[in-house]
Amino acid sequence: MDQLSVEHLLGIKYLNINDIDLIFKTADHFKEVINRPIKKVPSLRDITIANLFFENSTRTKLSFELAEKRLSADVINFSASQSSVKKGETLIDTVNNILSMKVDIVVMRHGNVGAGVFLSKHVNAKIINAGDGTHEHPTQALLDSYSIREKLGSVKGKKIVIVGDILHSRVALSNIYALQLQGAKVKVCGPTTLIPKYITSLGVEVETNLKKALEWCDVANVLRVQHERMDIKYFPSTREYTQLFGINKEILDNLGKKIVIMHPGPINRGVEITSDVADSNQSIILNQVENGVAIRMAVIYLLAQQIKR
Repeated sequence: MDQLSVEHLLGIKYLNINDIDLIFKTADHFKEVINRPIKKVPSLRDITIANLFFENSTRTKLSFELAEKRLSADVINFSASQSSVKKGETLIDTVNNILSMKVDIVVMRHGNVGAGVFLSKHVNAKIINAGDGTHEHPTQALLDSYSIREKLGSVKGKKIVIVGDILHSRVALSNIYALQLQGAKVKVCGPTTLIPKYITSLGVEVETNLKKALEWCDVANVLRVQHERMDIKYFPSTREYTQLFGINKEILDNLGKKIVIMHPGPINRGVEITSDVADSNQSIILNQVENGVAIRMAVIYLLAQQIKR
């Protein structure tokens, strides 16, 4: 049985290309499972998984929960916004309380960068990072790459532009790591105020002209503007942002080639992308959602294989 080279999924930067291949191969199998009439496999009947979401999340949380139930795991959901964390309980206390219930795997989203790494050093369970601050979101990057592979046959050699709020996005950083590891070329495009200074040190080119970026790429991964992470104004107005960086059908039709449109969701329709683009045949946004369940099943399954009984 092939094994991951890591004991936790804390970030793409800890993975190698064999890990990604193994996750994709396993996801292929589970994708076939979730399209059967009976969508469950008994693989993880003896495994207990706790979903710890210290930040609000609907889609990622639902996707993980569905993946866990498809694998027949026992699932505990913990939403920190309604919990003792509000009363001042620390991360370690919360987790130790949950682990005393004999939990094998913890899926965690947390507002602090490195929360998953911190946790992995202090608790005896497998940790899956479902997003830490503006740092990494590894399962999103894996499902994005997997969706590109499914649509275009491979990721290697493809040109991917990530458009939008790069500064506040954990999706962007994980995607850059994952795409480069698989041999893709990556550019970022957005207002200069929303592009972090360090980005070029990752071997990523910056393009501030949306039309040029789209003419260059095979795939555009469009990110939303994360107003909830902004404490100052990074651009004059939403309307101006949309005029300069919003993707609409007219822009796509004038490219002279078909590019693939992706979005990690939730979509701000009419801001970074119009409905006729999001719902067009160039968009693989709904495929991303379906692939998210298969990828998360694969990651959970592969980590569970390492648990010593």
